[in-house]
Amino acid sequence: MEGARNRGTGRVIFLILIGVVMGLVLAAQTDVTERLGAIFGSAEEEAAKEQAPAVQGTSDPGGTERICLPDFTLLAEKIDPAVVNISTTQVVKGGGMGRGFGFRQPGPGGPGFGPQQPDPFEEFFDRFFRGGPGGPQGDMKRRSLGSGFVIDEDGHIVTNHHVVKDAETITVIFYDESEAEAKVIGKDPKTDLALIKVDVGRKLPTAKLGDSDKLRMGDWVLAIGNPFGLKYTLTAGIVSAKGREIGAGPYDDFIQTDASINPGNSGGPLINMKGEVVGINSAIIAGGTGIGFAIPVNIAKDLMPQLKEKGRVSRGWLGVYIQRVTPELAQSFGLDKPKGALVSEVTEGGPAAGTGLEHGDIIVEFNGKPVVQFNDLPRMVAVTPPGEKITLKLLRKGKEKTIKVKLGELPDEEATVAEGESGEELGLQLQEITPELAQTHELASDKGLIVTDLDPAGVAAEAGIRRGDIITEINQSPAYTISEFQKKVGAAKQGEMMLFLIKRRDGALYIAVEKK
Repeated sequence: MEGARNRGTGRVIFLILIGVVMGLVLAAQTDVTERLGAIFGSAEEEAAKEQAPAVQGTSDPGGTERICLPDFTLLAEKIDPAVVNISTTQVVKGGGMGRGFGFRQPGPGGPGFGPQQPDPFEEFFDRFFRGGPGGPQGDMKRRSLGSGFVIDEDGHIVTNHHVVKDAETITVIFYDESEAEAKVIGKDPKTDLALIKVDVGRKLPTAKLGDSDKLRMGDWVLAIGNPFGLKYTLTAGIVSAKGREIGAGPYDDFIQTDASINPGNSGGPLINMKGEVVGINSAIIAGGTGIGFAIPVNIAKDLMPQLKEKGRVSRGWLGVYIQRVTPELAQSFGLDKPKGALVSEVTEGGPAAGTGLEHGDIIVEFNGKPVVQFNDLPRMVAVTPPGEKITLKLLRKGKEKTIKVKLGELPDEEATVAEGESGEELGLQLQEITPELAQTHELASDKGLIVTDLDPAGVAAEAGIRRGDIITEINQSPAYTISEFQKKVGAAKQGEMMLFLIKRRDGALYIAVEKK
């Protein structure tokens, strides 16, 4: 009997031990499952994530939220119907202009600035089909492609000025492959913007305009356009930088992006993750990869009313030459840090002449708004209506001074071929030099007119003027602006020799050009 009791007790103890072990195993399994779930997520969570749409990545400082890549498909479907391809026909004069040098607009456009490698295919075409480097003997038509986007149901379309500049015909091709002829409503070469219009007898899908001021470095953006004739190409990237100056003009304020922008993308929209247009694709660096530039849409929104109503943009004009305040200059002027815009010259006869403003003054405020960088000033002046009285706060020899100026209207000058009284062209395209342009591209002079393009068959080329030369004087009198150039050339008589002072690289020389 005693042996039986011992055996029964042993069984109970054994069963208890088995229960304890099983409990420990189950607890361990639960702990492992919880740990694995924390790392990889449960099956239910994974299934839910697969059904949920991708969203823009978040920047959670605690790292508790997962970061997902954005889904671009819905954005493309939303914006594509409002994007258009633009085909233009232009007449190219015999001889043609050269390739220029510099930052290129990624479409049919004029020259820019900075060294640029020759295009071997264009040289081959010149040599064997245009009758040599001198260009074609007669005029010929050239077809070009660009992009744009519809901003209202009535058919107004935003694009780049260089896309439609000098176009004989403009054909707009819509998403459904239908086509319509367009006409130019307004253009602004200084910001490279143009407004065109089509009449198709129906309401058109439109693009929603966003707020480019809210863009941040690192934000996702999409570029849509017609690169190399490949219709409705979508490329993705981020905002690489804002407020870029590339020497394209006095109002440079570009968005830099690594979303691929190529020839033919010009005028197409740059959109954010809400499907809103935040920029107009405009420029690329020749030979660059992943570096494209777009005009902030807020600039376009400010200018569109004037382009619609007047066909051009009327800007305020102060009438001064300014330059950047470098750390060395700041020290020389007794500033604790660089700020403001340094006046290098007050234009004779300009709005600021006779107001007390002098060269050497540093403008630090415009109508109560601080001028932090020197290029802030041209933008502030440009958006102020002509005729308005403004107040400038400046530093002169370390002391603050206030001056009032009544703004004039910026002369509507185009950097184009100059014509004399006879109407015959000298064969030059010119750009006024600013101190910023001179510094950025290491030019031989910070004043004057740079020859950005040249007709090889023109009288200027025959006289020996070259692309890249800087004209500083005509007939021993300064020629720093387009208007001064046109006035002096226009005053010359037919057959008269005009004496040009040219700066070329590190030297200077006189060249006599006959007025024909």
